[in-house]
Amino acid sequence: MKLRAYGAALAALALAVAGCSGKAASKDGAAADRSGVRTGEGVTDTKITLGALTDMTGVYASLGKSVTQAQRLWVQQTNAAGGICDRQIELTVRDHGYDPQKAVAAYTELEPDVLGFPQFIGSPFVSAVEQRIDNQDKGVVLPQAWSANLLGSPYVRVIGATYDVETINLIDYLLEEERIAEGDRIGHVYFEGDYGENALAGSRHAAKEAGLTVVEQKIKPTDNDMTAQVSALKQAGVKAVVISAGPRQAASLVGVAAATGFDVPVVGNNSAYAPQLLATQAGPALQKDYYVGASTLPIGDAAKGPAALAKAYTAQYPKDGLDNGVIAGYNAASVFGEALKKACASGDLTRDGVGKALLTIKDFGADFGVAHDFTDPAAPSTRQTVVMKPDARAPGGLKVVRRAEVAPAAESFTAKH
Repeated sequence: MKLRAYGAALAALALAVAGCSGKAASKDGAAADRSGVRTGEGVTDTKITLGALTDMTGVYASLGKSVTQAQRLWVQQTNAAGGICDRQIELTVRDHGYDPQKAVAAYTELEPDVLGFPQFIGSPFVSAVEQRIDNQDKGVVLPQAWSANLLGSPYVRVIGATYDVETINLIDYLLEEERIAEGDRIGHVYFEGDYGENALAGSRHAAKEAGLTVVEQKIKPTDNDMTAQVSALKQAGVKAVVISAGPRQAASLVGVAAATGFDVPVVGNNSAYAPQLLATQAGPALQKDYYVGASTLPIGDAAKGPAALAKAYTAQYPKDGLDNGVIAGYNAASVFGEALKKACASGDLTRDGVGKALLTIKDFGADFGVAHDFTDPAAPSTRQTVVMKPDARAPGGLKVVRRAEVAPAAESFTAKH
């Protein structure tokens, strides 16, 4: 199925998948182990099984590989330390290749046998099964996706600022650095669908607050050449560009802009960069005037959290490079692990018990530059964004240019979901 057919395909799949589980919505298959801890799907006396729905072969293959390997590292470290609740952790992985049919099918396959998912890449795919998760399956999902459309679910929990908030913070950085000013036009190149359109909501809000005008350029995930978009934005006289797409599109946009003398700053969401791009022809242009936002320090930062993780990851995967997917994956697994520990302490390792435990977690992850709060399902875990710049000399290919901050326009912004 082609990517341009996502909307119709996902709607149909969402309807079909609701009937794929043999469990009744009200069924409680929980049992108590010998120590009195209640257990359910994915939990035995000796093992806790978690699921990972990743992209190893599609648009976000580099991200999927890093996220998955980081989570396997966390599993290895956790098990070496004795596991959780006297049980070893097992991670079952499926590659959906950023294909809607494969993503929903993989969720349907794994769901009956896992406690929850510390990884699910792709906002559209998570959205396709969110109703089933909320009303029937009720297992915690920590997606590597930041669409505000995922907010409000007690089980699907966004780790980090949503794309709209992140975009507002990136535009605030440009304003703060006096790269743009009131009255200017800014361009926004964005993927059709949840990701891009949520980021566009952020740029529209930031523009309204700052007296800017947004020139919009919608693209498909299959569009890899940004020549037409650069030409249109150059003709429109924009003074900066936001890109909410994949790494390939960001590299093309920045590279084409440099080649045609379109000398403006470009800012991208956390999904719009991969350090592998620095070895391409676009590398010099990316290092000149491109900036990336995320709700974490980069993996190459000297702070305690990134430094320790980079050392452990490199020791485990010496042939693989570092990128921010390593932190994203490890953070999600760590959050899930913290919820498991709290659920165990409460004597309830069922899906319901883990969900309730997650609601008690706050001030988590500060070692990676941003503290996260999971007590409100209707809110992202943070509104802060770290702004980074590509740098081939830095491990992981990014250096910090502004530490975690939240713009006033982002603090007051209420996402529509």
